[in-house]
Amino acid sequence: MSRIPPIEQNSASPAVRIAFQRHIQASNARITNMKATLAHCLPAFEVYMQWYPLYERVKAILGRRLAGLFAFSISKASDCPLCSTYFRKIILDSGEDPSNLVLSEEEKEVLVFGSAIAKYQGNIADGVYNALARRYSKEEMVTLVAFAGQMIATNIFNNVVETEIDDYLNEYLPPVRSLWEK
Repeated sequence: MSRIPPIEQNSASPAVRIAFQRHIQASNARITNMKATLAHCLPAFEVYMQWYPLYERVKAILGRRLAGLFAFSISKASDCPLCSTYFRKIILDSGEDPSNLVLSEEEKEVLVFGSAIAKYQGNIADGVYNALARRYSKEEMVTLVAFAGQMIATNIFNNVVETEIDDYLNEYLPPVRSLWEK
């Protein structure tokens, strides 16, 4: 059970309903449990929805596939069940298995970069940073780092609030394995 329940859309204030409509139209996205919870504070909702334009910039830099994998690596390293499941859905829907990804060395470096930022609170080794800085411009690096920070903020919000995983994601939850399986 979520620590803060999402706002019901039909009982939301007019300002929240307008913000929801703007978001749906601008991002072609649904109002999820996280978004409806953020709507308790409209400025928080608006700030977090800036994730969408930033993600579009990341997709322009990395490509659609690697951008999703980058976000997945950050969310997994942040131990965020909700966001990990969301990006697991994207990976599975594209026909890949998140547990058996086939990655180039460059793709691995991007994923190591993302997970290291989350795991080590941004205190990453020079080698991890430099692997990407050799390939991407300063503007692109700022975009990637800023997106990682936004993704981590989203992970933290969902973890603290214990946002319930939306019903449409249930079939994408990772399989549960027995401790006794070999």
